[in-house]
Amino acid sequence: MTIKLRAEIFDPWRELADFQTQAVDIAGKYGATGIFVGTMRDFNQGDEVRGMYLEHYPGMTEKQLQHIVDQAQSQWSLLDVLLIHRIGQVSPNDTLVLVAVWSAHRGDAFDASRFIMENLKSQAPFWKRETLESGQIRWVEKNSDGYLQQP
Repeated sequence: MTIKLRAEIFDPWRELADFQTQAVDIAGKYGATGIFVGTMRDFNQGDEVRGMYLEHYPGMTEKQLQHIVDQAQSQWSLLDVLLIHRIGQVSPNDTLVLVAVWSAHRGDAFDASRFIMENLKSQAPFWKRETLESGQIRWVEKNSDGYLQQP
């Protein structure tokens, strides 16, 4: 299981390819890879957004992300997980998050990847400060669409 916080832009497809190439211990064992890639939009709450700053609580954020991945592992049969999340300054069209889950079966991969993503959005200590096209700066208050699946 790999969890990374990144201040720099990353290519989720390159990260997946590199990770899978190096994951020789699961080669031939997985039948499904559940993938979610989240990208920054240029709009939110009816306003145009030109940038966002993602703050986190070092140490606590990683610990909470690990707890979420551990919960998923206890509920589904997973072979490996890759979770990468941006921090710092982000621009529209930048990748914000990559969640990839490898499993022998698609149901586990689908369900676990959604569980990780939804719980990350509602439980991980990230704070988003948007810069609007008007120059106004605001904190994002609603961070989830309300879907949660508890183990």
